[in-house]
Amino acid sequence: MGRIAGATGAQTRQRLLRAAADVFARRGYDGTRVADIATEAGLSNSALYAYFTSKAELLVGALRTHGRRPLEDMVAADPQRSIVDMLMRTGVGLRERPDADRYLVIEALIAVRRDPEVAASMTGYVRERAEWMTDLVEQAQLHGEIDATVSARAIAHLATALAIGSTLLTPDLHDVGDEEWTALLSRVVTSIARTEEQIGTRT
Repeated sequence: MGRIAGATGAQTRQRLLRAAADVFARRGYDGTRVADIATEAGLSNSALYAYFTSKAELLVGALRTHGRRPLEDMVAADPQRSIVDMLMRTGVGLRERPDADRYLVIEALIAVRRDPEVAASMTGYVRERAEWMTDLVEQAQLHGEIDATVSARAIAHLATALAIGSTLLTPDLHDVGDEEWTALLSRVVTSIARTEEQIGTRT
């Protein structure tokens, strides 16, 4: 059968992506077979292939659907909130122990080096994420929240690098106190944010 009894095609697809995210988190990309994902979802291999053509497509699909994007979620929940404040709060959250879905991007980035299909799909994914982040910073610059003399693309790159790096450098490997980390982030964020006096004199 091409789907779970009583489920729509869209629901079956989402079931497969959830199964893929869970199996990749447990076994890694190289240690996962398409059959493992089908079994996790309660489907046959042939049913899985009715929705996805390869393990690479499942990996990037799972990342797009279940990969953690706390800043984007925060923006969606409160679009009027200060971008500078959201950057700060997102940065503070980087010290939290990553959940399984947060590792999807790491599995994908590692697979890029060995799998051309993953590399091709990830190029588009990373470009989309970078453009979204860059646009967010540019909007903040237009509203006078962030210094317009600083490259929005560079800020987006730094934020992405911090997010990925913190996923790899977990608290059990190396940790820093809450106060120390927050103080450093405050220094970094303040360095690109416009002061109240600067905002007040904006023409």
